[in-house]
Amino acid sequence: MRLTGGRLQPLGCVLALSLMALVLWEIPGAWALDNGLAMTPTMGWLHWERFMCNTDCTEEPDSCISENLFMQMADLMDSDGWKEVGYEYLCIDDCWMAPQRDSKGRLQADPKRFPSGIRHLSNYVHSKGLKLGIYADVGKKTCAGYPGSLGHYDIDAETFADWGVDLLKFDGCHCDTVEQLADGYKHMSLSLNKTGRSIVYSCEWPLYMWPFKKPNYTEIRQYCNHWRNFGDIYDSWQSVKSILDWTSSNQRTVVSAAGPGGWNDPDMLVIGNFGLSWDQQITQMALWAIMAAPLFMSNDLRHISLQAKTLLQNKDVIAINQDPLGKQGYLLRKEDNIEVWERPLSKLAWAVAVVNLQEIGGPRSYTISLASLGQGVACNPACHITELLPVKTKLGFYEWTSFVKTRINPTGTVLLQLKNFTTETNGAKDLK
Repeated sequence: MRLTGGRLQPLGCVLALSLMALVLWEIPGAWALDNGLAMTPTMGWLHWERFMCNTDCTEEPDSCISENLFMQMADLMDSDGWKEVGYEYLCIDDCWMAPQRDSKGRLQADPKRFPSGIRHLSNYVHSKGLKLGIYADVGKKTCAGYPGSLGHYDIDAETFADWGVDLLKFDGCHCDTVEQLADGYKHMSLSLNKTGRSIVYSCEWPLYMWPFKKPNYTEIRQYCNHWRNFGDIYDSWQSVKSILDWTSSNQRTVVSAAGPGGWNDPDMLVIGNFGLSWDQQITQMALWAIMAAPLFMSNDLRHISLQAKTLLQNKDVIAINQDPLGKQGYLLRKEDNIEVWERPLSKLAWAVAVVNLQEIGGPRSYTISLASLGQGVACNPACHITELLPVKTKLGFYEWTSFVKTRINPTGTVLLQLKNFTTETNGAKDLK
């Protein structure tokens, strides 16, 4: 999770990993990740960016990492419409553990902050129609210094399954070599499969691999349901921009790796916090939909504005993110601080995002040739275009040779949906 100065943090997988190959081959029928999960990008809530590693429940009882925090968020995800639009995973990040394992070598929750234990919290979350995610680390310690899973992959996977956990975020701190890192990620994947429980596996494997060598995304996809490529997101426009820049700069490598069952994870949605303007929040929501990103909010659902809530629950944008075709979008072109991103959707539809990166002046106009979109076929022979963000507006019927003029606020985005006229016409005939 935490990169320091662009370098891997001290890693520590020093126990018995020379036997890893033998261990892997002893697990029958579980060589590759084929758990049937994350067929569309995972959606939920994750505590890290907003609440970090706050363990002071005496001074800050409402914002410390405790069972009370997660139970309150579960209540709100159930009652305030989050579950209905797809946000179903309530995820614990680092700092939930006790400083030591129990007498049987199992991880245990901090007894003061989680007095009822993770099994009780899991039952509570499930009673709300939600799923529980938890955090662990491939090395000997988590990034915050709590017990890591090195040497305990099997027992930790069994513990999580026994607790009723539905997702594991597996961080990459405190391993010694990239080989040990990779072996650890593979081992935990197989250990999770062996439990027989459906557990989404969220990796940070390529994030920790990139400083040393180009990751093998074919291999990573065999073991992980989604994977982080870049450092932690912060509640700032600069952070969002850096993630978008990295993704577009490396899109030839990463875009083709994404698809049903496995996704590139650009990290949490920070919409509803403090650092982004309204236009920048629109940009994050639109581009995370274009990138087929897992949508993990990290905010305080107890104190979120109606405007931010409406954006995060926008069913049209979520539908683009969750499109069953499962193709990640990409940067089509950049000119004069205007970026055009596009994503192929099912039924020959396309999503197009026009981003104004200029941070001086006012709104800017930009004209798009429809023939240039979707490899020339997005609007061929014609299409219906709807602006989904900032404000839903039906722009109407356009022919392939037409142009669309947009107007985009500084650091803002206009998100368009193009529905192919031929497909819509055939669909209408089928309904008759």
